[in-house]
Amino acid sequence: MMKNLVFLILALLSISATAQSSEVQNTEAPKATVIKQKIKVFPNPATNVVNILGLKNSKHANITISDISGNAVLQRQWAVRNNSVSIPIPNLNAGIYVVRIVSEEQKIQVKFYKN
Repeated sequence: MMKNLVFLILALLSISATAQSSEVQNTEAPKATVIKQKIKVFPNPATNVVNILGLKNSKHANITISDISGNAVLQRQWAVRNNSVSIPIPNLNAGIYVVRIVSEEQKIQVKFYKN
């Protein structure tokens, strides 16, 4: 009787160990390569224009500025030249904004403050 109980426990442990190792193998996904870009936003806080440096050049970049609540307040399509873009913002109210730049070359999101 004792041998049967020991055998049953060992069998259960063996099955448990096999199940755990196969779960680990199934949940592992290939690691994506992350390339970090150094993006500089200035002046910050801004008054009339916000400059963003460190971008990849693009003929057609969709640029959206959203307020802190996520409401789009400005949307335009600009070309990114010399790895930078200057966005005029004189009509924006003072506050915190998020700039989203989407093109074939990149997807960037940065925050700036408007005085």
